[in-house]
Amino acid sequence: MKKQQTYSYEELYEKNAKYLWNPFTQMKEYLADQPVIIERGEGRKLIDVQGREYWDGVSSVWLNVHGHRVPELDEAIREQLDKIAHSTLLGMANVPAVLLAEKLVQIAPPGLSKVFFSDSGAEAVEIALKIAFQYWRNLGRPEKDSFLTMKEAYHGDTVGAVSVGAIDMFHKMYAPLLFPSIKVPFPTLYRHPYELADEKQVVQRYLAEMEAVMAAQAHRIAALIVEPVQGAGGMIPMPKGYLKALRELCNQYDILLIVDEVATGFGRTGKMFACEHDGVTPDVMSVAKGITGGYLPIAATLATDRIYDAFYADYEEFKTLYHGHSYTGNQLGCAVALANLELFESRHLVEHVTKSADHLADQLNSLRELKHVGDIRQKGFMIGIELVADRTTKQAYPFAKRMGVKVARRCRELGMLLRPLGDVVVFMPPLASTIEELDSMVKILYQAIAEVTLDDERQSAGV
Repeated sequence: MKKQQTYSYEELYEKNAKYLWNPFTQMKEYLADQPVIIERGEGRKLIDVQGREYWDGVSSVWLNVHGHRVPELDEAIREQLDKIAHSTLLGMANVPAVLLAEKLVQIAPPGLSKVFFSDSGAEAVEIALKIAFQYWRNLGRPEKDSFLTMKEAYHGDTVGAVSVGAIDMFHKMYAPLLFPSIKVPFPTLYRHPYELADEKQVVQRYLAEMEAVMAAQAHRIAALIVEPVQGAGGMIPMPKGYLKALRELCNQYDILLIVDEVATGFGRTGKMFACEHDGVTPDVMSVAKGITGGYLPIAATLATDRIYDAFYADYEEFKTLYHGHSYTGNQLGCAVALANLELFESRHLVEHVTKSADHLADQLNSLRELKHVGDIRQKGFMIGIELVADRTTKQAYPFAKRMGVKVARRCRELGMLLRPLGDVVVFMPPLASTIEELDSMVKILYQAIAEVTLDDERQSAGV
């Protein structure tokens, strides 16, 4: 085997600047900030080409589960590679895809019984939308062609997924390309619009707004799509019982419920799937990210038999779901996904997340003593720390100060990689992180937030 050529940081930086366009990245700023270039990983750490180590504080954008270079997952790919790397799923099947579909149905909320594979979370959402749209047409009800979504929602970057998204910074530019959707408020408790102090009353107001929209427009709504924890919208968990209430409203008004578990699925919130916290089975569920342990791009859209049966017909009825991707059900990805789910079981990983999340909550409480930490939102290993200029009034920092970016930059200097959402510092460690590793990461978080906010105070005071 030919030995791989090694390059210096400077050489790779120049190649990055000349050839590579990084996603969700302003390249002018990125190239001016000595970007990290990763060479390898070990356990819960990433190692750059200069040999510096960093905690993987956002699980390589929310998808790493066990860490890097996991022997069981590496071996699963090698074993599959000795058989075949890929063959199409269009009009035929393959062994790992069939077995993974069976496994997903076994661990999914009861009633989700069919699995449609794809390559990314956005595609899994796109498929869910097309399924819901065509479902009503197959039943002879084409008037139900609209989607109900939530403000500050993020469901991916394909055109359909963006159409049911609602984050202006990400989505406004593409408005002329999108189909319209009906948007209702997400039930955030930290920044709600009501003059109410009681959380139960606040939740009831949110539900009342949702029901009013459904009552008026159910005749044209195909589906409601929701995130159990609003990820890119600020790491905001739904209040307990809210998803269950939405399920009941969807039943009442004959609207399909799509749950986007791309970020929340596979143990991230302390349950295998976040909708289990409320005992809810959606009509359609989209999953991705943690499905392969962070190894390969596999995603899936799960549906009930009720949905599937609306497409099961004679060929000439044209009820087929005309959708597919070249690498759908890829054998390497499905094989490593199966090995990943075996590790979930053998290592009791969901139980580990539940117990460790309690410890993590205790450690994160230390951040509350920092006067510019406005809110700490946590659901399992999904954490958002909102920085504010004034905690009493919840006044946000001016956008130009970019406090979240500065905190992430300081964390990087201290040995942990993060990616903020505005001034919400996102912390999503790999699920297998030990108590000691979590403690080390939280210490870096504390130091970075303390130093950056204090430095801003001094600059504002002219010190």
